[in-house]
Amino acid sequence: MTPLLAVDKLEVVYHRTITAVQGINLTVKAGQIVAILGTNGAGKTTTLRAISGFLGIDDARVTEGAITFKGQRIDNRPPHEIARNGIVLVPERDKVFPNLTVAENLSAAIGLGRANRRRREEATFELFPRLADLRGRLAGLLSGGERQMLAIASALMCQPELLLVDELSLGLAPVVVEDLTVRLVQIRAQLGITIVVVEQSAAVAFQIADYGYVLENGRVVLDGDRARLLSHGDIQEFYLGQTSGNRRSYRSVKQYRRSRRWYG
Repeated sequence: MTPLLAVDKLEVVYHRTITAVQGINLTVKAGQIVAILGTNGAGKTTTLRAISGFLGIDDARVTEGAITFKGQRIDNRPPHEIARNGIVLVPERDKVFPNLTVAENLSAAIGLGRANRRRREEATFELFPRLADLRGRLAGLLSGGERQMLAIASALMCQPELLLVDELSLGLAPVVVEDLTVRLVQIRAQLGITIVVVEQSAAVAFQIADYGYVLENGRVVLDGDRARLLSHGDIQEFYLGQTSGNRRSYRSVKQYRRSRRWYG
């Protein structure tokens, strides 16, 4: 079966000189929730921006490889064109319009007539009832969790087939993150939307992901379904903090070298 999204040997270069990701391969099947894991600087956000077309804002470009969505090449296409084709990004930064109300943020969605917008808005409020209570509040006055809800809700208004969520849990309380993961599972089940989530927290990602990719230094170093990744020793030690003896975090291992068993 042809995947919904295929990334083949992707290379992205910033400022025409700095290679951020190199040789990345990943596939996303329709109906999956896929997680992209890694620490800061691993290339997670760059990969999402390449897929969604938002590389240009940082003077970056896909220089090698291909990104294919529903059988069509989309690498280096403008973001509005990619969004019209069915891929919508919930970014890590600048998630909402702070000077607009919740309702106005939702109404800013592209490509919907009034009747369709109203139906989609009501469906979105069913998924995020908290936003229905806050529809008249300025987005700039929302909490971090409420802003993340609004950012996801605004993306849903664009009627995506593939939803990209960058750093779902960053800066949010665990109870808020738990609620958001439940909402993403509902979005897949109720709306049939395929989801790719970028996460630093493997514990959060593995609550919902069917498949995962681990990035380090701009390359995929491990991939597999949830069961395989959860059982992998390096994942347990460096991303879940489960070790025998003295506990070490990934960041604390200064001379760490990836062993060949990543691929075993």
